[in-house]
This record gives sequence, structure tokens and C-alpha cells, in this order.
Amino acid sequence: MSTNFLGSPNILKPFFSIRFSAVPMATFVQSSRTETPQTNPDRTQVEDDAFNKYARQCRPMFSDLVSCVPISEKKSETLHTPNVLDETGGEEDEQEDNLWQQMKIEARSDIDREPILCNYYFSSLLSHDSMESALANHLSMKLSDSSLPSGTLYDLFVGFLIEDQEIVIAVKDDLRAVKERDPACISYVHCFLNFKGFLACQAHRFAHKLWSQGRKILALLIQSRVSEVFAVDIHPGAKIGRGILLDHATGVVIGETAVIGNNVSILHNVTLGGTGKVSGDRHPKIGDGVLIGAGTCVLGNVRIEDGAKIGAGSVVLKQVPARTTAVGNPARLIGGKENPIKLDKFPSLTMDHTSDISKWSDYVI
Repeated sequence: MSTNFLGSPNILKPFFSIRFSAVPMATFVQSSRTETPQTNPDRTQVEDDAFNKYARQCRPMFSDLVSCVPISEKKSETLHTPNVLDETGGEEDEQEDNLWQQMKIEARSDIDREPILCNYYFSSLLSHDSMESALANHLSMKLSDSSLPSGTLYDLFVGFLIEDQEIVIAVKDDLRAVKERDPACISYVHCFLNFKGFLACQAHRFAHKLWSQGRKILALLIQSRVSEVFAVDIHPGAKIGRGILLDHATGVVIGETAVIGNNVSILHNVTLGGTGKVSGDRHPKIGDGVLIGAGTCVLGNVRIEDGAKIGAGSVVLKQVPARTTAVGNPARLIGGKENPIKLDKFPSLTMDHTSDISKWSDYVI
């Protein structure tokens, strides 16, 4: 059982990138406020400088108590995940490392502008030695409750990130997708910590892993927590690709047998659902590069082919051909079924919701 000392939910969390297999409680010792912050040989000089600045800024809120090693001395392995997955080798490694380094730079810059956030940034990101560790920690804190401890979720999520590099790649592709496509995203670290669409998508990846392993009860529990915390309801059986943007994300519902390809952008209040009580394979299949506008319902086992665009508020009940635009209730193809207007770019990347839609109707307000 963890205890909330001095109103700070993170005071029991170590500031360094060391995880413990169990953290039931921690002991505390007195420490003088005038003590010089200690250096750590495992950190770089830049990290030491940043940590010392953090200690000076945030320490007063802890009175004279500082967190010590938990009573349990048994440590779990530090998370280390190789960044290599294809023939590009070293270039891929450098890109992945640069993304994590960029996030840490952004975090330090945010602390300089808003010193009151130093505790939040260090416990959520800068105290970790990898993006994977930070993600497992951040999601476990978001999804935990009194009966589902954050330590239990952390161990579960870290295990998946260590054993399944496909999840790691997808996380990083999703992070880049949000930064590139959403003008409201001011930085990678902003997305990583605050964008619930991104976080809900990553939590689904863990739930889907559990579902695939036959651990359906736990997968459904995580789905329920994600729905409560982020207002996003994705069945753990749904298959989701990489480079996904759930923009705003509130009210997104995705059914059990839905399949979503790569580089797809989905706005808020979108439903990928069934048509009733049909069992079996009953949910939509979304191709690569598809853009689905806000408030859209795609119902039944229908396919939205690669590069298609669905206008906001549409109800789609039939297949939408590749590189076409469907709008309305019920949705109709712009240009007509026989000769629909073809898009020359992936709409999920351009995020262009309105081009050619004026040709759908002459009605003008």
C-alpha cells in the first residue's frame, strides 16, 4: 500500500532511472536543506546539472524529508531496449536516440520557463533512462487506482516493451505522427505527457498484447480504465497499425474486429462499430493513409480503402474506394459512384478536410 506524503503523489518515486520490483513503502531520513546535491556517476554532466537545478527548485516542498531506498532491496533489471529493427541499422538507432534526446531537451526548456513543473517533468520523464521506461511509468500512473497499483502496471508494460520491439516502433511512429500532423502539438514531450489520444493508443497496444496472449480479463480491465481516464473506448481485440493520430480523441469507439492500417488520422467522436447483434467479423477495416473526420460513423464489416477520406459527420455503410472522398448521411462519393474524384495525396498526412467537398452540394449558407 502506497502512502501519499505531503500531498505529493510522486514523492515515493526515485528520481533516478532505477526501478524496483516492488515498492510497498519507503523509509525517510532527515536531510539538511543546505546540503550540496550529490552527483551520480551514471549520469552525464548535463543530467547532473539539470538534476541539481531540480533539487534546488523543488526540494522546499518536501520539507526535510527525502525519499530513500525502499525497504525492499530487490531491484528489477533496468529497462534497455535495442533500437534496431531493419537493414538501416545505425541510422535507425541514431534517429530513435535523437527523438528521446529531443524530448529531454524540450522538457528542460519547459522547466526553465515554468519551474513549478520541475517535479512533474523529472518524475515523468527526466528521471528515466529511456522513452520506454518513461512511457511505462507515465501510463501506469495514469491508469492505476486503489485496487490496481501503478507498480503492477509498470512491470506489465515494461515487460511488453522489452519483449516486443514492434510496440516500441509503433509508439515512436505515433509520436512523430502527432507532432507532424497536429498544429496544436507544440513539442514531442507535450504530446508524450499530455495528449490523451496518443496515450490511449499506446495503452491499447498493451491491452491488445494481453488479448493476443489469451489474457482477456486483464486486457478488458485495461480497456475499461482507458475508457474512464481518456474517454476513448478501443476493444483490445482491435488491430491498429503505426503512425496513428487520434486527434482530440474524446468519444472515439473502435470495435473488437476492427482493423486500422498505418498512417491513419481519426478525429474525435468517430465510431468504427457494428450494425447490430451480428457476431464474428463485424467491424470496419481501415486502409493505410485514411482520414476520418469528426463525428463519423463507419458501421459493419466494410472496407475504407487506402488513401480515402471521410467527411465529418458522415455515416458510412458501404465500401469506400481508394483515394476517394465520401461525405453525408448516408455517405456518397464526391464526383459520383461511376467517376469519383481521386485524391493525389494521402489525406491523413495533409489533414485536408475540405478540398473537393464543395463539389458535393451546391447548397450554400
